Amino acid sequence: MSQFTALPGKRPSWSEQLRAGGRRVTKQRLAVLTAVETRPHSTAEAVLEAARQELPAISAQAVYVVLGDLTELGMLRRFEPPQSPALYETRVKDNHHHAVCTGCGRIEDVDCAVGHAPCLEPAWNDSQETMTIKIADVLYQGICQDCLEATAPEHQPDT
Repeated sequence: MSQFTALPGKRPSWSEQLRAGGRRVTKQRLAVLTAVETRPHSTAEAVLEAARQELPAISAQAVYVVLGDLTELGMLRRFEPPQSPALYETRVKDNHHHAVCTGCGRIEDVDCAVGHAPCLEPAWNDSQETMTIKIADVLYQGICQDCLEATAPEHQPDT
């Protein structure tokens, strides 16, 4: 993964990040980055649909290749909630987690309480071979407020 540097408070442009990562700046890469940035937590299919609004001739294969390449480069993050296809986002390198509503599937970013990676360390026992843990993905699952309100019994006046 490449390291991108910018002035404090300013993120490098997509073009600068691509060049710093040794990649050419192409319409396909920019369309995918724009699609993911404007629709965080998108599936590859949703990215394809959004990218086609900007670049109608982009193929599904091109989108999958770009998503994989930009994830490897560290410009995108891929995560896989249970019973869901992989999702992509541009929020990278900040050790955040996700909360998923088991009712409607809504996904929210959750800042890590610890802040640094990894926020959890495995409890190795002496018989296990250890490894250096670089990140621990935490997935919170629950019911969002909208789903709670939609399923709550309506309060009826006393008669």
